[in-house]
Amino acid sequence: MAYHSALCDILVDEAQLEQFALVAKDSAFRHGLLMRTKEDPNSPEVLSYAPFTLFPSPIPKSIYEQAKLLQRDFNLLVEKITQDSKFLEQALASIIKVDHFIARLFEIYRKTLQKGISSPITIGLIRSDYMFLCGEEGVTSLKQIEFNTISVGGGGLASQVPAVHRHILKVAGIHNVNIMDNNCIAILAGAIEKAWSLYGSQGNIPVIRRRFEDISKRGHLDEEKRLFIDGQEVGLVYYRYGYLPQQYIEKDWEALLMMEQSRAVKCPNIGAHLAGIKKVQQELARPGVLEHFFPGDPEAVSRIRSVFAGLYSLDLGNEGDQALDMAFADPDQFVLKPQREGGGNNIYGDDICHVLSKVEQSLERTAFILMEKIRPQPVRNCILRRGTLLKIQPCINELGMFGVYVRHGTEMTLNEFAGHLLRTKNSEHNDGGLMAGVAALDSPYLV
Repeated sequence: MAYHSALCDILVDEAQLEQFALVAKDSAFRHGLLMRTKEDPNSPEVLSYAPFTLFPSPIPKSIYEQAKLLQRDFNLLVEKITQDSKFLEQALASIIKVDHFIARLFEIYRKTLQKGISSPITIGLIRSDYMFLCGEEGVTSLKQIEFNTISVGGGGLASQVPAVHRHILKVAGIHNVNIMDNNCIAILAGAIEKAWSLYGSQGNIPVIRRRFEDISKRGHLDEEKRLFIDGQEVGLVYYRYGYLPQQYIEKDWEALLMMEQSRAVKCPNIGAHLAGIKKVQQELARPGVLEHFFPGDPEAVSRIRSVFAGLYSLDLGNEGDQALDMAFADPDQFVLKPQREGGGNNIYGDDICHVLSKVEQSLERTAFILMEKIRPQPVRNCILRRGTLLKIQPCINELGMFGVYVRHGTEMTLNEFAGHLLRTKNSEHNDGGLMAGVAALDSPYLV
């Protein structure tokens, strides 16, 4: 209550608010909370502060601890999915008929299985994203939005936010507020180092950045399926790219297949990439599916299922027709999701009816899933973003929980929670993440 009272006093004093914003921006530069600008995205010399909230946001401690506990379950679940080709084939059967991009990814997966998995080491850097459903009588519950398995971003910036918020609170004279450390970048990097060492490499890890085009032109496999690029052996491939169809030309698919069939550790491998597709997440919500992956562990099944929002298939048939009817009847209660990553792809409100009306009698509707829309309780805060006016606004939070796992053969050698990423946006915005210019970095203040 003391924090809330002090914050309310600050938020009504515009002059004081402006002063704290200047302090906060300076602190962001001092602590490395920085990113390249939209105008000069490839320049290492033009930087600005990353968007962030002026103050940390209150998050129920019980909700945070629940999400933290769940992360090891989701790590295991993703790893189990990557090993279950029958499940992936069944889950994606309808999607690959209408989504050329997913079909190409699945073709890579199938060819890799046919040749035989060349690497006994798998690694996962994943993030499970949640919102806080405000239910009856103000009771808050945790609901999963999605889990991400490829190019999981935000760990580096998220590690810097606590120091910035601690400094702001100190200057504001707000004490006895515990802002947790968030050492996710070290844990994420540690998982990569572990997989690298299991490959047989030693010493510091040299890092090279290459495009698919470079792999296609200058990469090759030797007789032992070791991957070489520009004469250097590659022990681990981290995909920062490759999750959107516009990121590929035809020869890039050959490069992807080469890397997947190599002995190099892939982060993620093609099976884990497919595990993160929205359709797979919808299929996991079906009765009996979690029990298939966690036989004899009803506690894990219960923990995971408790955070599922309503997830509905739009496949042709009675089940899909019922979901379609629900969407047309009350579109504001749902989110229509295509099979794409990167943020900004979801469809809301009347746009749902507009999109579905074009495909309701077509197989094309199976390219989407329908999800219950989560309605959190807004909190007041200020978002600091270059080029925008400082103002108090109602905000909603999205909590991402990082997880890491490493498997060597049949042994799971690492399975850990790896920190958090709290993103906050104006409650008027439906969709869009940090890089889309909508969300801002934040710190959870546990209450």
